[in-house]
Amino acid sequence: MTVRGLVAPLVRGSTYRRGVHLLLGGVILLPYALLVLAFARMLADPGTPMAATLLLAAAAVLIAVVPAFLSGTRSLEIAAARALLGVDLPDPPPGAATRETRVRGALWYAVHLLAGGAVGAALIVALPMALVFLVQRLGVAPEATAGLRIGPFDEHDTWALTGLGLALLIGLAYSIAGLGALAALMAPVLLGPSAQERIAALEARADRLAERNRLARELHDSVGHALTVTTLQAAAARELLDTDPEFARKALAAIEETGRGAMVELDHMLGVLRENDLPPNVIRASLKSLQRLEGRPDHEERARAPQPTLADLDRLVGDARAAGLDVAVETAGRLGDVPAPISREGYRIVQEGLTNAARHAGRVPVTLRVAVTAERLDIDLTNALDDAAGEPGGGRGLAGMRERVTLLRGELTAGRYQDTWRVAARLPLESVVRP
Repeated sequence: MTVRGLVAPLVRGSTYRRGVHLLLGGVILLPYALLVLAFARMLADPGTPMAATLLLAAAAVLIAVVPAFLSGTRSLEIAAARALLGVDLPDPPPGAATRETRVRGALWYAVHLLAGGAVGAALIVALPMALVFLVQRLGVAPEATAGLRIGPFDEHDTWALTGLGLALLIGLAYSIAGLGALAALMAPVLLGPSAQERIAALEARADRLAERNRLARELHDSVGHALTVTTLQAAAARELLDTDPEFARKALAAIEETGRGAMVELDHMLGVLRENDLPPNVIRASLKSLQRLEGRPDHEERARAPQPTLADLDRLVGDARAAGLDVAVETAGRLGDVPAPISREGYRIVQEGLTNAARHAGRVPVTLRVAVTAERLDIDLTNALDDAAGEPGGGRGLAGMRERVTLLRGELTAGRYQDTWRVAARLPLESVVRP
């Protein structure tokens, strides 16, 4: 080991930060030590009632032990370890701590107090002694070492006492560095999350990722559909502006309505994101921009607007027809009996299917069949497809539909059949919908 490596622990800032952490344990230990001293004196006094003293001591021990097992104590220890030991520890999860977590936290608390007490005692004893040994070599307060004898050395061995003083200071610094490094090594073991907490954290993270994926699907389906419809309507309005102004006005009105509907859905999703970990200023700015664009006073109420379901199928088909699609619709069963989560996902599947047909196949005939039975919801969508058309299922759309169907424990088939493209979804009504 080089000289630089030997000196590094003495000049490293982390050594002294960790020393402060250890001293905190000594400070917390001080009331316990005073309490033990007080009871020792009481028990040594023959005039003290023994039974009452023992009862009081038992109560004091119980009160003194309780803080070691509290969740709040563990939280404070985690904060101190992060700030002073430089250990990256996660915050404790909400809810009651497990028995394992409480025991490990109590063990850390006890070790922290004992190590802190040892460091505090060493500082109180060794530091003044070392300073006395050093200053007496300069002739300052020579009476402080009068009659002193340490092993083979006495008050006249000034050089030896000076060396001993330096050795005490250096040894104390190395001891603090070693104990601090050991504390930093043990903190993740005793203060880190338990196996159950790690599993809970992974499940929470998986839920957040699933929610983000769900929102991504919602944004893709709703905004993508709106953009496709408005693009087709704008193209039709441009072509017929001179020959059929009335149709152009209707197309522009439909564009406005479609845009407003897309803004409502986008605002709803931003309202959901505002409940998560996006920066609040970003969310507020986005919502204010939407509010100005849409000319409405209360974005909070709109952000909580319900999502569309199969009950809105007529409006969805009407928008597709206004965009130039020739949509033939056949329904069977009561769409209102479909559970809300499945109805919402079914709406999105139909929406994505119509969007893909309009985007990739153009203004072609589309056949939509939606059937509800006691066991499942069937969605079949078929559209004409010429050889020059791209696959309507290409890109993110078909993947989004598959994700929705998978979450609902259903089945999805999609592909080209001669000159048509067909999407068929089978969704069991007893599906368990996960976020």
